[in-house]
Amino acid sequence: MNNLSDTQGAQQRTWALIRDIAVLQVKLVVDGLRDLILVPASLVAGIVSLVKTRDGKPGSEFYALISVGKQSERWINLFGAIRNAPPDIIEENRFGEADIDDIVSRVESFVVDEYKRGGVTAQAKHRIDKALEAMQRRRKKGSREPL
Repeated sequence: MNNLSDTQGAQQRTWALIRDIAVLQVKLVVDGLRDLILVPASLVAGIVSLVKTRDGKPGSEFYALISVGKQSERWINLFGAIRNAPPDIIEENRFGEADIDDIVSRVESFVVDEYKRGGVTAQAKHRIDKALEAMQRRRKKGSREPL
């Protein structure tokens, strides 16, 4: 009798694995489509937010899109199948505590330090600031000033 229940348990685990594999494939496709849509949508939302700057405050369109993206990330729950993993699978933190945002912060600190020293980034910042000001002037005047 114990042998039969062991066999049934093994079959259940096998079918759970097959299901998790299939569901992951669907989730990967959905996640990829979401990302494919978010790439241009985030650029457009970011530009609209910059153009809609009022009293020195950018518009909120970009962050509204980020909020929807975060909600979709939770909804997709790409790696939710981990709940079915065998107990001996440990969720190790192979990447350490840092994430991409931490890496970006480090690079940003480097760029800011370079800017303060008057390096190449100072010239780039000046050009970007001029382009943003021209976009905002164009929006306010309704004219087509060159960037």
